[in-house]
Amino acid sequence: MQPIVDSTLALLTRGYAWAPALRRRHGNRSAVPTRLLGRRAVLLHGPAAVDFFYDERHVLRHGALPGPVLDTLFGRGAVHTLDGDSHRVRKELFTNRLMTPDAVDGLGHLAREHWLRTVDGLRGSRAVLFDEMAVALAAAVGEWVGAPLADRAAVRRLAEDCVSMVDGFATPGPRHWKARQARSRQEAAFARIVADVRRDTAPAPSPGSGPTVVDAVAGHREADGSPLDLPTAAVELLNVVRPTVAITWFTTFAAQALHRFPAVREELRADQGPYARAFAHEVRRCYPFVPFVGGLAARDLRFDGQEVPEGTMVLLDVPGHHRDPDLWPEPHRFDPDRFLGREPGPGELIAQGGGNARTGHRCPGEDITVHLLATLAATLADLGLAMPEQDLRIPVGRVPTRPRSGVIVQVPNRFTSGVPGS
Repeated sequence: MQPIVDSTLALLTRGYAWAPALRRRHGNRSAVPTRLLGRRAVLLHGPAAVDFFYDERHVLRHGALPGPVLDTLFGRGAVHTLDGDSHRVRKELFTNRLMTPDAVDGLGHLAREHWLRTVDGLRGSRAVLFDEMAVALAAAVGEWVGAPLADRAAVRRLAEDCVSMVDGFATPGPRHWKARQARSRQEAAFARIVADVRRDTAPAPSPGSGPTVVDAVAGHREADGSPLDLPTAAVELLNVVRPTVAITWFTTFAAQALHRFPAVREELRADQGPYARAFAHEVRRCYPFVPFVGGLAARDLRFDGQEVPEGTMVLLDVPGHHRDPDLWPEPHRFDPDRFLGREPGPGELIAQGGGNARTGHRCPGEDITVHLLATLAATLADLGLAMPEQDLRIPVGRVPTRPRSGVIVQVPNRFTSGVPGS
C-alpha cells in the first residue's frame, strides 16, 4: 500500500478544485483517505455520505475546527463547536428567533430598503457591487438584531470587518491576520452591547418592536441553566451578523449570473416570487462558497468499504456534490427551473450543510440566506444596473472566491422603477 500523502498544500493551491481532483485520482470513490495538517482524514461524497456525516453517532464537531478557523470565522465557543444537548439548547437560540417567517421577512425588507438607499446615493457613478452590498447588509442586520450603528462610518467598519473574517479564514498570511484583528475588534464591540443590555443601559427598542436578537442572546440560558459569558455572547451575536453580511458573496455571484444569462434575468424580472427563490437555490448550487465541511469520527467507523478510525477528520465534498451528474441533470448548466415549484431535499443542496437545521448542524440561517438572496437578486434584475467591461472570472484556487472585479456597476442618474425618487 502506498503511503497517504498530506494534501494541505494541494488544498491551499487548488481550493475548490481540490476535493473533486482528489476523488478523480482515486477512481471517483465515495470515500478517499488523505491527510490534512498532518492528521488522518477521509473525504466523503454523495447522498449517503451526507446522511452519514450529519449523524452525530458518526461525526462530532467538538474539537474538529482548527484554531485559526475559530479565531477568524466562527469564534471560540461558537454553536458550531458543540454536540448533544449543549448544541441543541444553543441552537434553539438561533432557530426560535431567526427561523420564524415574520423575522425572515423583516430582515428581507430591511436588506432591500438599505440596498435601495445605497444605490440612490451612488447615482451617476461607478461602484464595486461587492463592497457596497456588504455595507447595505451590515446596516440592515445591525438594525434587525437591535444594534443599529451610529453612523455610516461605523456601518462600513462592521461590513469591512465581517468581510475580512470570511475572506481570511482559509488562508495563511496577511488575509488571515487581518481577519483575526477584525474578529477581535467586533467581539469587543458586541460584548459591550450585551453588557449594556444586561445592565439595562442599552437604548430602548422602538415601541412595538418587541425583544431583539440582542435581548435573546443576552438572556439565553445554556443546557445547565447558566447564562452565556460575555465573550461567547459576543461570538454568537457575530454568528448572526457575519453570515448575513457574507450573503454579499452570493449576491455578487447573482449579479454575475444575471449578466451572463440575459434570458434568466428577464425571467426573474417577470416573476419575483417562486422564480426568484429557484434562482437563489441555483446560485447557491452553481457558485462556490465552501470547499468542504468537516468533523471528527465519533468512534471507529466504516463507510463504503473505507475504515474511518475514531478521531479521523471527516470531510464532506461540497463542490463535487453540486456538480455530480448522478444528482443533477446537466450539472454545469445554470438552470433555475430545476428548483421551480419545489424545495431541495435535506441532502440534495448542501451549500449551507445537510440534514435538519433545527436538530442538526445545518446552518440555522439558511432560510435567511435564500430569502435575502431571492429578494436582492430580484431587485438587481429590476434595477438593470449597467456593467462596463471588466474581469468577471472566478478563480477556483482562492477560498472564498468571488469575481475578480467584485462586479463593477454603472449606476444611472435616473431609474425607471425601484428606487425612491426615480
